[in-house]
Amino acid sequence: MSGAGKKVADVSSCIAYDSVEIPKYVDNVTPEYKPKFDALLVELKEAEQKSLKESERLEKEIIDVQEISKKLSTMTADEYFEKHPELKKKLDDEIRNEYWGY
Repeated sequence: MSGAGKKVADVSSCIAYDSVEIPKYVDNVTPEYKPKFDALLVELKEAEQKSLKESERLEKEIIDVQEISKKLSTMTADEYFEKHPELKKKLDDEIRNEYWGY
């Protein structure tokens, strides 16, 4: 555009843009979902702690199984029952009650 036409175009575009009103954004979503999100975060932390405890327990169990597998060929029943008294009690109860697994 040439000189005068460009000025007219600039003025008219400024007037058009100045007359446009942009509404202010009102966030109605965050207040509704923030408590739900916070509750999920708490649940996540609890699940994480539970998972860590279970992992720790399983790691100990793996170590026990590895020890037993190394000693299995030379281990006596008394040595095994020493580590697992609950199994000895269960077997003693079954023998006492004459329950042979049938």
